[in-house]
Amino acid sequence: MPRVAITATAVVAAVILAVVLSRPDNGGTGASDGGTSTSSGEIFLQPAADTGPDAFTESTAEEKSSASPVSPSGATEPAPQNAVRGVNGDAPGLYGGTRNVASCDVEKQIKYLGQAPDKQRAFASVARIEPSEVPSYLRSLTPVQLRMDTRVTNHGYKDGAATSYQAVLQARTAVLVDDRGVPRVRCACGNPLSPPVAQQSAPRTTGEEWPGYKSSNVVMVTPAPEPVDAFVMCEPDGEWFERQPGDTGKKDHKTKKPEKPSPSASVTTPTAPPDTTSSQPPTSEPPTSDTDTDTTGPTTDEPPTSDTQQPPPDGDTGTDTGTNTGGDTGGVTTEEAPAS
Repeated sequence: MPRVAITATAVVAAVILAVVLSRPDNGGTGASDGGTSTSSGEIFLQPAADTGPDAFTESTAEEKSSASPVSPSGATEPAPQNAVRGVNGDAPGLYGGTRNVASCDVEKQIKYLGQAPDKQRAFASVARIEPSEVPSYLRSLTPVQLRMDTRVTNHGYKDGAATSYQAVLQARTAVLVDDRGVPRVRCACGNPLSPPVAQQSAPRTTGEEWPGYKSSNVVMVTPAPEPVDAFVMCEPDGEWFERQPGDTGKKDHKTKKPEKPSPSASVTTPTAPPDTTSSQPPTSEPPTSDTDTDTTGPTTDEPPTSDTQQPPPDGDTGTDTGTNTGGDTGGVTTEEAPAS
């Protein structure tokens, strides 16, 4: 009887230990269901021309000239810790590029994914569409260049599945945006993108900063209230033009400079979008910067309850000086106070 009792006690202890270690709030990298914890609070800085780790495809970025960066206006009041400034996806001047030139080769992106069925399935899982719908989905998006350092959830491809981590894309990064102006694909690596999610701790940046980077100038794109009729974009030489949603630049036409060429921002709290991936936790922890704390990240009033968030991946970061038909738009709430 004592021997049976000892054995039973050991089994119970082992079960309890397994449960504790698999909990997502224990500071580890993932839960027993394959999800990951957001408690690390790390944000990966990604220069515009850097492919980065765990790329879905080769680069499909096409445009050689770069949109001129711009700082957001507005939101001068004190912001809560971990807040991030939001800009509407239809704001004139939010995006740039060259008239009649696409910043990303959409057909090449479709070809790359079509040649890799596993990657296409993983891509579709993030966009919340069927794999067969990926070509039409990509063709519905609009190629542009960021004009502001922009916070997103980036999704890499590793071990046969999509991963996710918080990232800041440098201004001049080529992306594809949906019909509400939300970035959905990063052209330098083919990775699907989604809106940023809240962190459970004060965000810390990892990776190498680029010249001119300021955490206070980082924005997130909030979905336009209605589908965008035309994106009002700025060329490198300061001229302005309009691009139709889903067009690759063939129908671009000049337009007047908007009254407010620098998009206004308001302090916004990202919310956790629905779970869109079946990612596995990373196998190693990335380097972190204990001295660089980003105070523009999302608030921590409520931790995200979905979206499988991962710490930033390992990899060389490098430096660079230079219509959503199936994805989630990512809800946002606005607080009273406040980058191919």
